[in-house]
Amino acid sequence: MRVLGVDPGLTRCGLGVVEGQLGAPLRLVEVGVVRTPIDQEPALRLLTLQTEIDDWLERLRPDAVAVERVFAKANIKGIMGTAQASAVPMLAAARRGLPLAMHTPSEVKAAVTGNGRADKNQVTAMVTRILRLQVAPRPADAADAIALAICHLWRGAAQDRIAQAVAMQRAAR
Repeated sequence: MRVLGVDPGLTRCGLGVVEGQLGAPLRLVEVGVVRTPIDQEPALRLLTLQTEIDDWLERLRPDAVAVERVFAKANIKGIMGTAQASAVPMLAAARRGLPLAMHTPSEVKAAVTGNGRADKNQVTAMVTRILRLQVAPRPADAADAIALAICHLWRGAAQDRIAQAVAMQRAAR
């Protein structure tokens, strides 16, 4: 399975594609960050994100998309841009009929490090170790996007199996 992880943001949007399955080593396919100018109109910034994400989906053909779930912060202006940016990969996945998962930052941290309160350095270190990378992905947005993809590969697969088992049990009744 191949997953596109997206760490949404209007200024920096992390993208990472990871391939693998439970019980087997994971492989980094590609990682990057889409940057948009702060002084540009929000609609143009979102268009840049859309163009880049569409390009990644077309070139790398993921089986699913995992996006960080936006959570409330004190900075309302910042959360608005993040919320707007998170809609772009959600719509792109829907247009292509790809499964979409939303993971909270604490879910991602717990999946990758074992600690839902891990800091960015710990997440980056574990992403580097899990994928056996020679160099840590930078900036943190890139590492976070990879962590989202890893989280979905590990947790999403387990959640899918549970949902299938429940559905089979209901059908048998």
